[in-house]
Amino acid sequence: MSSVQKPSFVTRVKAALPLLHPTERRLAEFILNFPGELASYTATELAGLAGVSNATVTRFIKKLGYRSYEEARQHVRDNREEGAALLRVEGREEAEGDNLLHRHIHQAVKNLDHASQHLSQAVLDEVAEAMLTARRVWVIGFRSSHPFAEYLNWQILQVIESTSLLPRAGETLAENLISIAADDCVILFGLKRRTADLEAVLGQVERSGAKVLYITDESAPSNERVRWHAVCRTAAPGPLFNHVAVLSLCHFLATRVIELSGAEGRRRLTGIEAIHEALDELQ
Repeated sequence: MSSVQKPSFVTRVKAALPLLHPTERRLAEFILNFPGELASYTATELAGLAGVSNATVTRFIKKLGYRSYEEARQHVRDNREEGAALLRVEGREEAEGDNLLHRHIHQAVKNLDHASQHLSQAVLDEVAEAMLTARRVWVIGFRSSHPFAEYLNWQILQVIESTSLLPRAGETLAENLISIAADDCVILFGLKRRTADLEAVLGQVERSGAKVLYITDESAPSNERVRWHAVCRTAAPGPLFNHVAVLSLCHFLATRVIELSGAEGRRRLTGIEAIHEALDELQ
């Protein structure tokens, strides 16, 4: 059973606003502009930047429910690691540097290089073969994971007729999870920030006996219960995660599914193209 999650640092600050004295409120409003930077400042530095006294900082931290300033800083660090975009925003002067674009591209290249060293073509070919021989392929992704699940499902649909993308609009998961069987293949995305029920969904999928590819970022613990666990680095210099390695993985896996589909896959591709032409769908 998962532990009850305590309110985030930002939630605590906003909840305390009506109870603060004017100087404490000024401090709170200053922090809310870039809350993630609290982890980088000492109490004295924060007081100087906000134009308040050290005593004001101490009172403010205690009103938020922390025993010390260091405890508050650690909570902010934890929230940043959990992936809250607001807490990953850098200060304006640092963010507006001339080398910002270079930093983003350089990090994307590093993420791709990590993927090239840690992902195996043999394993991904094994996944592709399992998808092609499965009774049904289920592609599941929540929040930021959903666009990648949608992209992968869209591409493999060209050669695999029996695919299902979850979740679907207006539906709960139970009606679909009950249908997953041992001769199915499941591609489950678990990228930050993961939903609270992801572990329960993963457990349900595991109990079905289906073959599972679990695609996560580096923050997820190693999972030995699934057939395959692919880890993609998503590090980025700004407030948003960089998903270039995730998309590259999806692209390669879909490509191998099409290439390994053989004569049957080519017949389906040929039929799709014929219907495109008949309906004049594409230019």
